[in-house]
Amino acid sequence: QVQLVESGGGLVQAGGSLRLSCVASGPSLKSYVMGWYRQAPGKQRELVADVNVFGTTNYADSVKDRFTLSRDNAKNTIYLQMNSLKAEDTGAYYCNARSALGLNYWGQGTQVTVSS
Repeated sequence: QVQLVESGGGLVQAGGSLRLSCVASGPSLKSYVMGWYRQAPGKQRELVADVNVFGTTNYADSVKDRFTLSRDNAKNTIYLQMNSLKAEDTGAYYCNARSALGLNYWGQGTQVTVSS
């Protein structure tokens, strides 16, 4: 029922910036906890940041003070502004929507590659 489409990934040098977008279709994203996850080859998928229905954001320690998650309810879109990128930030980034009952919906992913 929920469809998520990510964009904005690319190749950047260490220290650079990228802005990811995730457009949600279907029910309003206000009904979901929205988040960004990432997965590097050979590693587990991990939470990067999320925002709950009240607008409260949460960040992984590894990205705190460098990444900013924002939500535009009118556009049904969330963003991830990534600054001061490091090589270890490299991976596939996935948009996620989690319902009140704990059901998860995923986007197709967008690749972020940071060269050192």
